[in-house]
Amino acid sequence: MFLKDRYINPFTDFGFKKIFGSEVNKELLIAFLNTLLPPEAGTVADLSFLPNEQVGRSEYDRRAIFDLYCENEKGEKFIVEMQRAKQNYFKDRSVFYATFPIQQQAQSGDWNFCLKAVYMVGILDFVFDVDKADDAVVHHEVRLIDRSTGAVFYDKLTFIYLELPKFLKTIDELVTDFDKWCFLLRHLPELTDRPARLQEKVFLKVFELAEIAQYSSVEAAAYEESLKVYRDLKNVVDTAFDEGIAEGIVKGKAEGIAEGIQQKALEDAKRFKDAGVDIETIARCTGLPVTLVEGL
Repeated sequence: MFLKDRYINPFTDFGFKKIFGSEVNKELLIAFLNTLLPPEAGTVADLSFLPNEQVGRSEYDRRAIFDLYCENEKGEKFIVEMQRAKQNYFKDRSVFYATFPIQQQAQSGDWNFCLKAVYMVGILDFVFDVDKADDAVVHHEVRLIDRSTGAVFYDKLTFIYLELPKFLKTIDELVTDFDKWCFLLRHLPELTDRPARLQEKVFLKVFELAEIAQYSSVEAAAYEESLKVYRDLKNVVDTAFDEGIAEGIVKGKAEGIAEGIQQKALEDAKRFKDAGVDIETIARCTGLPVTLVEGL
């Protein structure tokens, strides 16, 4: 094995599921969500994991595969996504994903259309382009509002985004549980011990689950492969962007940038598909449509 880090990277598929995707350790996801939700939402006491693959209402509808899909004791739904690389239409995908738990609440016969709340949580390893000039806001809570009054128009559909690259607090500056979760998610692979500021039971449990030395050879190999895929896929966006700009400059026209990015994304998607990476992951990290990736 060539792993040198003490703790796993939570932005890998393996790491994210190890920390947040286990029924046995669901108290970690509960604790994390309770630091994100608005006060009026109350406290999540329990969660049940639901199938993460969702299909539309007919065989012709698009399917969706969530990282995590859960329901609390009040019947409210939570989609939790760890977005590892920038995607052109991530906000659009968030809205699309939120339609599944809304439609699933439809009842046949006489129904008054009363819905349970739906929360879409995006943990981002990048910064939205429109937010690059604002380094102060890490936690975004988005709802439908009435622009005339500024009042919330509908409070049962909430999008929560964490732009983790903006979180710049040091270990000595951590005060709230939210601070501690953000620091841990961003810096876990860099840590070599368990800092004094992160000695609460919930964080000690994260360290326990994340310690690579405790894994079997099979688990360690699975994590190493997941880490490689994470690094390769994350690099796709940066490389495609840089090469697209270079090609655009050579061609001397703006469309060359888009063409270069598109061509590099297609080449990388083909390479990852040949390597056995699943189509949804490739589409998510390259920004290409699933149908296009399927046809490669």
